[in-house]
Amino acid sequence: MKFVRYGDAGREKPGMLDAHGVLRDLSRVVDGIAGEALTKEGIGRLLALDPGALPAVAGTPRLGAPVGRGGKIICVGLNYADHAAESGQPVPQQPVIFMKATSAIVGAFDDVVIPPGSVKTDWEVELGVVIGDTARNVPRETA
Repeated sequence: MKFVRYGDAGREKPGMLDAHGVLRDLSRVVDGIAGEALTKEGIGRLLALDPGALPAVAGTPRLGAPVGRGGKIICVGLNYADHAAESGQPVPQQPVIFMKATSAIVGAFDDVVIPPGSVKTDWEVELGVVIGDTARNVPRETA
């Protein structure tokens, strides 16, 4: 089961792809693939659903960004030796941490918006990790 957001940009609905690749509508179950739906309990409730009982979505709608209403994007740069070498930089002693705007999140087939005046655009694919539950002062042994 894979969770998706589908429909016109800015008006996506929550959905899931079942084991047979059929897109199923989740909009009667959750209001979005965001917030409470991404907590441990929320994901558990979604996984407990019978996909066959959910309405199938007709056609082949656009698949949007996989999650909505993101809080922040924290990035780790130069996180593998080949990337550092490609950039002509030494492997850092500590992680290089930076942030990106949530407007950088786009669907797999959406246009990438390049800001006016941009002189260098680098094509990259990023792996995103969604942390749905609050985590503060987590002991190393349970992290």
